[in-house]
Amino acid sequence: MVLPSVGHNLDFEGELLAVIGRNVHRESPKEAADAVVAWSCYNDGSLRDWQFHTSQWTPGKNFPGTGGFGPWIVTADEVGAVAELELTTRVNDEVMQKASVGDLIFDVPALISYISQFTPLAAGDLLLTGTPGGVAAFREPPPWLSAGDVVEVDISRVGVLRNVVAAE
Repeated sequence: MVLPSVGHNLDFEGELLAVIGRNVHRESPKEAADAVVAWSCYNDGSLRDWQFHTSQWTPGKNFPGTGGFGPWIVTADEVGAVAELELTTRVNDEVMQKASVGDLIFDVPALISYISQFTPLAAGDLLLTGTPGGVAAFREPPPWLSAGDVVEVDISRVGVLRNVVAAE
């Protein structure tokens, strides 16, 4: 992960990434339930000082090198029941986030259905499913990421994504 020189409040967000396997447009959650072909780990680095400049989060979510996924993509049949997956995010070996994917506010079919109402999804599209509580922005004091920090997003049956933070 890259800590941009124009920002100071780089945050971590461990997320489950869904790989869409077919075209989806305006489907119900029930219809969209089989649209995911594979899963991966995602580290959604968010530059909060830029994110909160406006009511739109785009500036804080789009700096080069602040997000990444992997290290592998695991097929849906290998992962099995997604709601049973555990997501843990560690910073320098300290657990910062830990939750069941089944505890997400919206399950994956609901997310796919909602998004497909306003934008068609195609095979190969990547969908982030959201992050559990524990991010730096809502801790006091916030443990913003610094150069040299190590962030691990660990999702059972999917893998562990490890990113070292580097200054731009």
